[in-house]
Amino acid sequence: MYFRALISAATALTAMVGAAQAQTEIQFWHAMTGRLGELVDKQISDFNASQSDYTVIGNYKGNYSEALNAGIAAFRAGEQPHILQVFEVGTATMMAAKGAIKPVYEVMEESKEPFDPSAYLAPVAGYYTTAEGQMLSLPYNSSTPVLYINKDALKAAGIDPETKPATWPEVEEILVKLKESGNACPLTTAWQSWIHLENLSAYHNKPFATKSNGFEGIDTELVFNGDLQVKHISKLAEWVKDGLFSYSGRRNEGGARFRSGECAMFTESSAGYAGVKAEAQFDFAVTNLPYWPDQEDAPFNTIIGGASLWVMSGHDAPEYAGVAKFLTYLSSAEVQAQWHQDTGYLPITLSAYDLTKQQGFYDKNPGTDVAILQMTGKAPTANSKGIRLGNFDQIRTVIDEELEAVWQGQKDAKTALDEAVSRGNDLLRRFEQSAR
Repeated sequence: MYFRALISAATALTAMVGAAQAQTEIQFWHAMTGRLGELVDKQISDFNASQSDYTVIGNYKGNYSEALNAGIAAFRAGEQPHILQVFEVGTATMMAAKGAIKPVYEVMEESKEPFDPSAYLAPVAGYYTTAEGQMLSLPYNSSTPVLYINKDALKAAGIDPETKPATWPEVEEILVKLKESGNACPLTTAWQSWIHLENLSAYHNKPFATKSNGFEGIDTELVFNGDLQVKHISKLAEWVKDGLFSYSGRRNEGGARFRSGECAMFTESSAGYAGVKAEAQFDFAVTNLPYWPDQEDAPFNTIIGGASLWVMSGHDAPEYAGVAKFLTYLSSAEVQAQWHQDTGYLPITLSAYDLTKQQGFYDKNPGTDVAILQMTGKAPTANSKGIRLGNFDQIRTVIDEELEAVWQGQKDAKTALDEAVSRGNDLLRRFEQSAR
């Protein structure tokens, strides 16, 4: 009897080992750390537990720039992952990496997975699709800029705490009152290029670059030194001098200043909501990014930041079948709704947005639907679909340098933007030469 039981146990163990060995491994490299990294790990573990054919293995590869560089280096060494998370400014770089990627639409078609590009939010999916509507990478974590308001600070300045300024002139009126009441930081911002030039341009249907912001070809040129952009940066420079706007840094250094209560108003990603809610010891509101009312038909729609998932080439068909299964899972309404609610990122599908509404999340968390309404209020135009430029990460660094010269009083807005355009165009020409 003992011998039979031993044989039975051994047989069962062998079957279990065989099953484990039969699982196809899918390597997923990402740039999420901290709380976001934990949520990515949970998505992966939940998917792995939901089926027995595939095992997704997540690997953190540093910040966005580092993860992109790691993926490129791995491809050159023939050790590329199946899925690579790439920030939106790396889209043109990935498209130009001939032979390195396998378009998502091909992966889904070959695997026979249900896939409908129209199910994704147009302003989000449009960033990662061809002119023919073919999806090159899967939208994953997408956000758009909004305005955060410390309602307690407004109340202390004698301003109605429910005030939600729609335009920049209305913002200025509030900033003046905050300053007069003794507030040392009426307004700060995160990601100055993304919010105050890239999204400013899209929101007012002005080109950031020619060729539909690079969507129609890599022989594009920067044009963000137009009248609107100069006017806006000049106004911010005026506010710096008057103590109404305080520059915090190139990335999200302003977040800590707002969450601590130091700064009263803050332009930042919609994905900053979770952090503000968790840390702020004051009542706050989230509202639309302000616009300039003298601009024709403004506002239009803002554009996204964040990242998408690219499928790397060079793997076997059974592995791509697993990739398709995982991407289908990530796009499901339940997973996307939870991701949206946990992070503040946009839901990438209409069904996830509808599910979040049905669950009452927006009613319980006022302001969390501002971003999606702002993105979908109008159909995207050639100027508000997104920006697809080569060497865009480096171009942003140039913009940061020139804007900092403005805030420091070393250059006027027109001179700084003209020089940023000239320097940025040099980077575009280098990219164009390398991509041909």
